[in-house]
Amino acid sequence: MKKIVSGCWGFLAAILFILPFQECQAGGVIEQVVKDREGRASTVFLYFSDQRVRTDHREGGLTTTLDFKNDRLLMIDHRSKSYVETKFSQWEKEVSKRLKEESPGIKPKARKIAVKRAGETAIINGFQTEKIEILADGELIEENWMARDLGIEEFEKLMERVAQGFSKEFRSETKEGREIYEKLKSYGFPILIKDHTITHGLGAMEVLEVKKLEKKDLKDEVFLPPAGYQRITPELPKR
Repeated sequence: MKKIVSGCWGFLAAILFILPFQECQAGGVIEQVVKDREGRASTVFLYFSDQRVRTDHREGGLTTTLDFKNDRLLMIDHRSKSYVETKFSQWEKEVSKRLKEESPGIKPKARKIAVKRAGETAIINGFQTEKIEILADGELIEENWMARDLGIEEFEKLMERVAQGFSKEFRSETKEGREIYEKLKSYGFPILIKDHTITHGLGAMEVLEVKKLEKKDLKDEVFLPPAGYQRITPELPKR
């Protein structure tokens, strides 16, 4: 159970929309490589369609699905062939409450955020990108290589919904991340992100890279637990 919940956290980090259900819905699949602070890389697959997004961490055997239309959160452990299902709105409230209890009164220092064009372009994995720099109090903290006109507005709206949910509960804690997101989104979608606060070798660490993006119809079954998997009920933490 603990492993399933931690996988869901990975989905929301890594990471940082409205039609009726049909047999098949237009959507897409994004393949990306993400790295942790130690430089360990893993491949993540994102599936999105009709207010739903699924994240697969195949190395760890974990899948997380958010279904905003039905207010549902699924956390699936393929190795144990089990899953947890709960209301996403309730899960948000519980996580927010727990984090506030773990860090009472702790607020991050406010920094002045600036986003600017670096005057560089590059083709990365077939995507035409432009380098955008993010500065905090005048210091370069991140560079995003952004691509425009990818036709994935639905996925971008889904990510917006996730960010909005947590912003309501953590307005001060998420203010900086929210500000960066708002200032970046007009430049497109990030294909490559380099974190200048984490060094790896002689340069900034590449923490996220989109390898492939494919628009395709996805069946409803993609966003449901596989047949034969057992639903489990998580134990409430003892107080």
